[in-house]
Amino acid sequence: MKNYRYLLLRRLTQITLLVLYVGANIWGWKVLQGNLSSSSVLGSVPLSDPYAVIQIAVTGASLGMDILLGALIVTLFYGVIGGRAFCSWVCPINIITDSAAWLRRALKFSEVQKRFYMSRSLRYWILGLSLILSAVMGVAVFELISPISMAHRGLIFGMGMGGGALAVIFLFDLLVHENGWCGYVCPLGATHSILGKFSLIRVRHDADKCTDCRSCITVCPEKEVLHMINRSSESVLMGECTNCGRCVDVCQEDALGFSIRSLIKQPKDKE
Repeated sequence: MKNYRYLLLRRLTQITLLVLYVGANIWGWKVLQGNLSSSSVLGSVPLSDPYAVIQIAVTGASLGMDILLGALIVTLFYGVIGGRAFCSWVCPINIITDSAAWLRRALKFSEVQKRFYMSRSLRYWILGLSLILSAVMGVAVFELISPISMAHRGLIFGMGMGGGALAVIFLFDLLVHENGWCGYVCPLGATHSILGKFSLIRVRHDADKCTDCRSCITVCPEKEVLHMINRSSESVLMGECTNCGRCVDVCQEDALGFSIRSLIKQPKDKE
């Protein structure tokens, strides 16, 4: 179980949130109402997706104080504590992309990725373009086509086109590029990458314990964040890290683990 503790905790969190959202829409539960773009906890604490709020703001629409407060709460949580944890602990699309990544490794499809290059900066260009289009068109563009929103609506009203969108993401990650949607395309992930750059909870690497087995890099969805493996003892400071914990799960030498970010720059070793 040690090799899957964080994976199981993530799945439990994602499924619990989905059940609470669906329960609110179907049975009127009050614990968590709304969706991942705009919610309320116990009918009193607002939560708003900062990316969705920025899209709405650039359209020129007025924003209520509860929406702004909700965006502030979410921004502070992920910016100070959680990092990019939304992508691995909350977003239901992560279940789809993780499944595709597992099957991709099992079928040894890595050669396909080598023939199809994508830049990780693409998601930031898409983020900027979505905001420009939102301003020009007067509507939150990504919210219209977001597979996250489609998945939520599909669970309540039936999948329809939402099921097709999820299938496309699965096949894209499986056949075209590993972690293609979350790591290269999704503008929501780009937003949380920016927030995650400043968070306190980090994965810490102990080079003295590392045997360079590379198991962590094999399972990591954002492999470049583990550039220090077997080179230096330091924390993962790149905002692209999703804090998913898979690298911690698979490390048999306990060379990786979660810790609180040190605000004092530490000297590097094995360089």
